[in-house]
Amino acid sequence: MHDRRRFLKTTMAGAGLLAVRPGLALSGEATAPGLGAKTAADRVVLGRTGVTCSFLAQGTGFNGWARASDHTRMGQPALTRLLRHGFDAGMNFLDMADLYGTHPFVREAVQGVPRDRMVMLTKLWPARADWVTPSGGARDEVDRFRTELGTEMIDVCLIHCVQDDRWLSEYARVRDELSELKDKGVLRAVGVSCHDHGALKLAASHPWVEVIFARINHRGGKEFSCDDTRDEVAKTLRLARANGKAVVGMKIFGAGKLTTPEDRDASLAYVLGERLVDAMTIGMTTTAQVDDSVRRIDRTLAA
Repeated sequence: MHDRRRFLKTTMAGAGLLAVRPGLALSGEATAPGLGAKTAADRVVLGRTGVTCSFLAQGTGFNGWARASDHTRMGQPALTRLLRHGFDAGMNFLDMADLYGTHPFVREAVQGVPRDRMVMLTKLWPARADWVTPSGGARDEVDRFRTELGTEMIDVCLIHCVQDDRWLSEYARVRDELSELKDKGVLRAVGVSCHDHGALKLAASHPWVEVIFARINHRGGKEFSCDDTRDEVAKTLRLARANGKAVVGMKIFGAGKLTTPEDRDASLAYVLGERLVDAMTIGMTTTAQVDDSVRRIDRTLAA
């Protein structure tokens, strides 16, 4: 069993705590699940997991591949400034992956932040590639992730980028070992990140899945990094949420293709207005983008 109290004492003894927006709900003081949020910084509960996080997550994998991303390429000082700016804006939800190579960068960036003031989500790449040789399970990978992040517990771990409806059987050992790690308290919740509508449909109904990363925006279709038309994806997301799954929306701005203010506002209005997600992640690479995203989400939620 992880010794979380010892870890908290260690981190609290480090650098000074980050500023918190006045009136911000702290960890453990969450709004209702899903769109009970009134601002991007409000704390929400991810489905039935009990994990409480800010509605908006800071993504760390823009243009990510082979353990590198635009976030790692900006260098440690710039990424630290970016993440701490997000914390000061009320975002405590960190979206990472082995694929992005951001674990050691995040570990350095959050030095001195109490562990219970952060929600760490990462993703395990299960398929062999030129940059990774998977163990076939999850124990070795998650142990390495914990070392890279300097934490004994990871809040959420997902199977990354499932691309067909065979993932359930193909990655059975990965699922079993993730479940074992959850039973031991190493993980709090498990699930999948979907890049295929068949995979998403399976995730929406299968009892093993607790958290789903799903690609959704108001344009829909492959051109805008969605797995089907927006309406078809929306049907599946409604089913997933009705089944108690936590849906975290990604590609809200079409993987960087929805660049105009009108498109960004329209995408937020659709995703939030249709109540399709419990939370969302955006891969912001500048403090100005953080401020812009927070402002647009706050305005849309208020409307």
